[in-house]
Amino acid sequence: MGDPDLLEVLAEEGEKVNKHIDYSFQMSESLSSRETSFLINEETMFQKNQQSKDSIFFRDGIRQIDFVLSYVDDVKKDAELKAERRKEFETNLRKTGLELEIEDKRDSEDGRTYFVKIHAPWEVLVTYAEVLGIKMPIKESDIPRPKHTPISYVLGPVRLPLSVKYPHPEYFTAQFSRHRQELFLIEDQATFFPSSSRNRIGQYWKPSEPPNPTNERYTLHQNWARFSYFYKEQPLDLIKNYYGEKIGIYFVFLGFYTEMLFFAAVVGLACFIYGLLSMEHNTSSTEICDPEIGGQMIMCPLCDQVCDYWRLNSTCLASKFSHLFDNESTVFFAIFMGIWVTLFLEFWKQRQARLEYEWDLVDFEEEQQQLQLRPEFEAMCKHRKLNAVTKEMEPYMPLYTRIPWYFLSGATVTLWMSLVVTSMVAVIVYRLSVFATFASFMESDASLKQVKSFLTPQITTSLTGSCLNFIVILILNFFYEKISAWITKMEIPRTYQEYESSLTLKMFLFQFVNFYSSCFYVAFFKGKFVGYPGKYTYLFNEWRSEECDPGGCLIELTTQLTIIMTGKQIFGNIKEAIYPLALNWWRRRKARTNSEKLYSRWEQDHDLESFGPLGLFYEYLETVTQFGFVTLFVASFPLAPLLALINNIVEIRVDAWKLTTQYRRTVASKAHSIGVWQDILYGMAVLSVATNAFIVAFTSDIIPRLVYYYAYSTNATQPMTGYVNNSLSVFLIADFPNHTAPSEKRDFITCRYRDYRYPPDDENKYFHNMQFWHVLAAKMTFIIVMEHVVFLVKFLLAWMIPDVPKDVVERIKREKLMTIKILHDFELNKLKENLGINSNEFAKHVMIEENKAQLAKSTL
Repeated sequence: MGDPDLLEVLAEEGEKVNKHIDYSFQMSESLSSRETSFLINEETMFQKNQQSKDSIFFRDGIRQIDFVLSYVDDVKKDAELKAERRKEFETNLRKTGLELEIEDKRDSEDGRTYFVKIHAPWEVLVTYAEVLGIKMPIKESDIPRPKHTPISYVLGPVRLPLSVKYPHPEYFTAQFSRHRQELFLIEDQATFFPSSSRNRIGQYWKPSEPPNPTNERYTLHQNWARFSYFYKEQPLDLIKNYYGEKIGIYFVFLGFYTEMLFFAAVVGLACFIYGLLSMEHNTSSTEICDPEIGGQMIMCPLCDQVCDYWRLNSTCLASKFSHLFDNESTVFFAIFMGIWVTLFLEFWKQRQARLEYEWDLVDFEEEQQQLQLRPEFEAMCKHRKLNAVTKEMEPYMPLYTRIPWYFLSGATVTLWMSLVVTSMVAVIVYRLSVFATFASFMESDASLKQVKSFLTPQITTSLTGSCLNFIVILILNFFYEKISAWITKMEIPRTYQEYESSLTLKMFLFQFVNFYSSCFYVAFFKGKFVGYPGKYTYLFNEWRSEECDPGGCLIELTTQLTIIMTGKQIFGNIKEAIYPLALNWWRRRKARTNSEKLYSRWEQDHDLESFGPLGLFYEYLETVTQFGFVTLFVASFPLAPLLALINNIVEIRVDAWKLTTQYRRTVASKAHSIGVWQDILYGMAVLSVATNAFIVAFTSDIIPRLVYYYAYSTNATQPMTGYVNNSLSVFLIADFPNHTAPSEKRDFITCRYRDYRYPPDDENKYFHNMQFWHVLAAKMTFIIVMEHVVFLVKFLLAWMIPDVPKDVVERIKREKLMTIKILHDFELNKLKENLGINSNEFAKHVMIEENKAQLAKSTL
């Protein structure tokens, strides 16, 4: 069975009895019941004014505080009902054997808050440890830790001291039994149960002083939550011991993901440097910038009537920037990232399996913990139904009562996803409508002649449109977070697992559409259905479809991705740091009204912000959204892994800082994996192969260049010479409809546009020529080949890399064998003691019986 922590069970039971108590935070450990029974009688000897404000003990100075409940004195009309519920709840806690000590509101800083301190005696702890099947150490493990490799000595500066990295030795463990206590390594009852089971909190800015126990919060703050330690590894075992396995595994995942990003960032940076070094030698950019080539090419207007003809060399700088991300290394990097994401997920499965062994979660069944009924479900249910397994009456909600809420939920999700698409279309309309304004303004204003060399109307429209789109994304995201949580609550999910699954589905679908829809538009739709001069396609029969830059749409996709990804990361980190800091400052400012009062340890931590039950959910959501940016569109932006790496290095320390200093400590809970997020990552990994293949084929200019290089080039020494002229078709200005042609007459008769169509003097004028079909066939072939190659490599890697490392399998087998042997020897020795037989006599008796058996066999 699973082994959720004692105080987590108490919190859940308390939530069922009384929802009006604020479960604040947890503190310290306790001594034996024999010692506490003596101290209870002597409690009156201690005066409150003698108690240190940093104490984590009861007023007797010896019984350590395990948990603190707080509530504000309520003077409303239902105050008596709430008081009765609190009284019943406290009575039930005492019936379980817990000891309570109440701090009167008159002694609190604000004069309104009661604090109920809870101490769990030894008998209570061992009883619940046995009931919950908590595994505890029986012998120090004789299996050595993994040996250091030669590279480990190079990574010495990033290593933490062993006392921080491994705060406790590794042990063989077994399910605790109060009747076999002598089997377990109980050196000190006050420290036998780990902090994540007892939940201790203390001040983070200085170490604890005797008689207080070791301040793990201070150790975490010094070695984990400081930004100067950004290059150091994380004290994962200490995080697990203090915050529990569920939060611990999140930081393991974030750290592992960040480590793997390092390799992708190095390769991406190398591809970017290659593009930077080859930028000046790119034949396409050279021809576009050449006054004799690009300067002589008159391009067709980019909008109707208002826009004028323009020369190709006006996009000189844009074409050079485009080459940074649209070069030969793009194909290599797209394939590399397809393999990288497979290695990341396969190695993560191994890391997760190793973690399950190291954190003693091999036999942990998360479902037992997640399938517990939610108190809200029990409170809302009016029906009862017999459980076929337990034969007990349980809360039951008929399907017909839920259907209306399911319809409302589905309609709300559909409405908001439609709103996201509508907002994206609105941004497209904005870009179409203001492009002409930018073009005419920049053309008429002589003072902008120098600016036009690097800030063209296309780039200006793209930048402002991307920024506007990012602002809309943040606004919609803020509202949808509130609405999705409300809708999920109204569905009244039966269990915590149902609640998390429902909320995860809603939030991920929305985040996917909200953050990625504009990138999908630029990558796969913009410039693909434009038409040609004289026969353009129009949005809503009014706005002409957007065209790509002569160098392709990849540079705009890069711009869009950079603004959204960078903006989201910066905004997210600032919000995570400033939001709790500001709230805590304001709460402390309001609380510090009676300076003569004792501002105690529990009051200081009570003034901190609550992490909330969904705090970890949003951390995962943020990381998975970033993973999408890194994988789905990485072919257009090789620096995306580098930006993600820098962000995650900061993110780890921001999360560590806010957990240790700005949030109340959460109730520790167990988890053996990242749950449903792993399935989402696998889905995005598969999708990323297709998206990157399509980006290389249809958004970048690589395939048309390769087709020209091998099939249409006429220059043997410089095969790419003439590519720009070849990629632009010719249009006769006289064929322009009157309502689209520029008002001013020009002395040239043709203009150029990006497409592969027959010229006006051909019998098939303006139809696609044979080169168009060759390029299209090459694009489709590339997509098929790339997908099959990457998927084949992914399959082989998944087959070659075992889910559980061989050494972990051996260690698990060794531990099970040793555990069985230790239990057998313990029971055998106990039997000898009960029978009063010494070891020598017992061995002699066994030998005689074995000889008798052998003699009987030989006689037969």
